[in-house]
Amino acid sequence: MSLTAEQQDLRDAVRGLLTREGDERSLWRRLCGEVGVAGLAVPERYGGAGAGPAETGVVMEELGRDLTCSPMLGSAVLATEALLASGDDVACGRLLPTIADGSATAALAWTTRAGHWDSGEVACRARQAGGGWELDGEAHYVLDGDTADVLLVAARGPGGIGLFDVDPRQDGVGRAAVPTVDATRRLAVVRLTRARGRRVGGDASGALSRARDLACLALGAEQVGAARRALDLTVGYALTRVQFGQVIGGFQALRHRLADLHVLVESARSLARAAAAAGDAPEEAPALGLRAAAVKVYCSDALTRTAGEMIQLHGAIGITWEHPAHRYLKRAHGARHLFGSPARHAAVIAASLLDQQ
Repeated sequence: MSLTAEQQDLRDAVRGLLTREGDERSLWRRLCGEVGVAGLAVPERYGGAGAGPAETGVVMEELGRDLTCSPMLGSAVLATEALLASGDDVACGRLLPTIADGSATAALAWTTRAGHWDSGEVACRARQAGGGWELDGEAHYVLDGDTADVLLVAARGPGGIGLFDVDPRQDGVGRAAVPTVDATRRLAVVRLTRARGRRVGGDASGALSRARDLACLALGAEQVGAARRALDLTVGYALTRVQFGQVIGGFQALRHRLADLHVLVESARSLARAAAAAGDAPEEAPALGLRAAAVKVYCSDALTRTAGEMIQLHGAIGITWEHPAHRYLKRAHGARHLFGSPARHAAVIAASLLDQQ
């Protein structure tokens, strides 16, 4: 599926910035200030661009190419979409402008240690106290949770599951980065002990599901970008590495394997782009969930297989620390389990097919 002229310009602008040297923070500031990536999904009335999942996917694909470490997925996608889906205009007006311009980042504390990312399974509890709310619990796999300026917490209260705005600087909030297989993906554990919070919107089950589904689309685009880059590096190596008097890319067995990977990566790209372009209106929630599940399953497998073949086809150099191959394999394994395992998403698709019979 081809990009529009505007999407191509967006891709080129992001890629141009990523090719320049700079640390993680300065790069994020430039991406926000010069391209406006943090505000892509934010409506114009809150200071954003009012774009959709397709434009977010363009940015995520570019970030995935070089495994760029940024708060795009956790802040500009997951937390932002949860806040928008809450329907709370006051909270959106208070929090989104600074998130959209990149001067603040947001994190969503949601899932338990099991990491199911189920809208009915949250890690924290909320109770009313002194005219407000107090929250307790321990949320895991919080994207950029140790550094975020805005902390949204999904918690179960007397009336069901709600979303709460919690000041991360108060004494009742403990945040700690955790070691990860993929060093380019920052995850944290957030512990709440009688932390004070403000309720955002009403029942948050639908908002959480929608945020997760849109995050799966964005993650799928990132996986496609990483898989495409891993394949390009592998093809480049196969065209220069000489063995038995010829480049290894000339051997038929390797040519077939590389051709199969090309088909796999391009079909994953087509699926991710088509799913993102299909629309994300609230009334499309059932279809959005199925598209997100399909993207999560297929793009996870595409990156896992491509990264594994990258290491094998590079031979001995592919298992060295100095070569980037191991970084793509680690990203593949980490992303595979983020927002729910492919097996859980495949089960959603299977259940939908059975319901149609």
